[in-house]
This record gives sequence, C-alpha cells and structure tokens, in this order.
Amino acid sequence: MTPREIEQKTRKMYDDFNAREFDQMIAQLANDCEWINVPFGARFVGLEGFRQFLQGWVTAMPDCTLDVQTVRCGEDFSVAEFIGRGTHTGPLTGPAGTLEPTSRRVEVRFCEVVQVRGDKFTSGHLYFDAATLLRQIGAMPSEGVAPKKTEQPQARPH
Repeated sequence: MTPREIEQKTRKMYDDFNAREFDQMIAQLANDCEWINVPFGARFVGLEGFRQFLQGWVTAMPDCTLDVQTVRCGEDFSVAEFIGRGTHTGPLTGPAGTLEPTSRRVEVRFCEVVQVRGDKFTSGHLYFDAATLLRQIGAMPSEGVAPKKTEQPQARPH
C-alpha cells in the first residue's frame, strides 16, 4: 500500500469507530493483530482482543467520539493524533481496577502508532495522558490542588 492509501484506511478506521462499525474496523486487521493501551499497560491480541479493546472504551463512555487532528503515514505505518471526547457513564477498567461511572465529560488527546503489513493493520500502540483522563473523571485531584494534609500526632516531651 502507498502512504496515501494507508492514510485513507487509517482515517476510515476512526470514522468507523465513530459510527460504531466495529466489524468494518476488524475487517482491516490481521488475524494475529496486537493492540496495546500503553498508559494502562493492557495488551489485546487477535480480532476478539481488538473488539474487547474497542468495547472497553464504548462501555465506559457510550457517547465517545474521536476527532482526528493529524495522520502521517509511511510505507508500513500510520501515526494519528486525535481528540477523544465522551461522558463517563459506564465502568472504566484501568490499571488500578474498575472505576465506577462519574457522569463527567472528558476530552483527552491521543496518539496511536499503527503498523501495516500488506493491506492489514497488524499492531497498534495507543498513547495518552492517563492522569488527564483520571483527573477529568474525578479519580485524581485536579492540577494545582495539593492533596489533603493529614495531621501528624504531636510528639510529647518525656
């Protein structure tokens, strides 16, 4: 595939996500694909693994959409920058376990690096600032807010 064809295929993947056309997305993948959510340390293997990767986001934020900002491609890769937006109305599974819904809106910048072999996507590495996501859903203190100070017991003279 040419870099232009890979760019078109990459953009279609994100359009398919927004339309919840997961089967069309999966049709573009190699059977042995591997997708990694780098900040969460989660690895998804094969077509069913990729479906689980997608479903995790849609379960946590059923209204989530991806707004593609930039796509750059070479002979066997694409790099996409996009903004993910949604409302945290379902459980979000992360490295510390499952975070219950908070009904808070999120807007997070993502970068995804995808490898291509022939006409199929073979792997993807998703990068984003997990702290920003966790702050926006209320699982971490906001920036600039110091954690509550706990009082230390006073030492008594002997």
